[in-house]
Amino acid sequence: MPSTRSPIDIQHAAEDAAAHFPALLLEAERIAHSVAVGLHGRRRAGPGETFWQHRPYGFGDPVSSIDWRQSARAADRLYVRQNEWEAAAAAYFWRDGSQSLNFAYNRHTPTKRERADILITALTILLSQAGERIGLISDRTHRRPFQGRTAPERMLEALEIGRFADHSDIPTTNSLPAGTRTVFVSDFFAPLETVERSVAAFANSGAKGILLQICDPSEEDFPFEGRVEFRDLESDARLTFGDTTALQSSYKEKFNLHREGLVSIARKYGWTFTAHRTDYPPQTVLLSMFTALADLRGWNS
Repeated sequence: MPSTRSPIDIQHAAEDAAAHFPALLLEAERIAHSVAVGLHGRRRAGPGETFWQHRPYGFGDPVSSIDWRQSARAADRLYVRQNEWEAAAAAYFWRDGSQSLNFAYNRHTPTKRERADILITALTILLSQAGERIGLISDRTHRRPFQGRTAPERMLEALEIGRFADHSDIPTTNSLPAGTRTVFVSDFFAPLETVERSVAAFANSGAKGILLQICDPSEEDFPFEGRVEFRDLESDARLTFGDTTALQSSYKEKFNLHREGLVSIARKYGWTFTAHRTDYPPQTVLLSMFTALADLRGWNS
């Protein structure tokens, strides 16, 4: 059906979304910079043109890789010239667009959605600085990957930070090239069979990936006491418990079982699982994800 929203409504919605854009980008740049400082000096070998180092010739190395000038300086050993990896690769992200991520129990912590968008944008900054291409998996976004200095801004724009989907839309079909690295970002509060079906679709076609589960601290700790009304952010259904303290043990058991299921799914298909709480510093998980993507690509640190 055609939209019934007036131009004024659309303008206001656009202005509201744009108002968050600079702040998110600035925070992502700050986080990416702090991680990049820690990565300074990490170099990797590969088929590039920039010289990195010499190493002794080994069995299986092509003769064409021998640096004869360097080898002539050592009477008893041949040396191979190694260059830095400069071939552009691609990494694709999927971020849960549902209202499930639009949650923060404490006003001093960001929503799961805000932290997800900042982490994706910060990782885009790091990857684009490394010369890589970055794409977004979405039915509403063209899959041509972004590259270069404008990649972070284009990624944040493609994430549509002011828009929410009606429900979690974990992708179940994959048309990406084999060997593509993917990052799924969600709270993954969905049936495990749904998550596995999605991971299997990508893994079986050759994609390698990371599952990043972002949770609010209250979702792990269950700090509730007494009578509490809970509201489903996606359906607006409400459920009231008279004594939530009595539920804590059972809740934590089910939460941990669900997370163990996610870990098992990732392990089964050769993927990586990472969990992150919004009250923890984002730099740690950002570094972990960047390193994991490097390992999936086969970089050497």
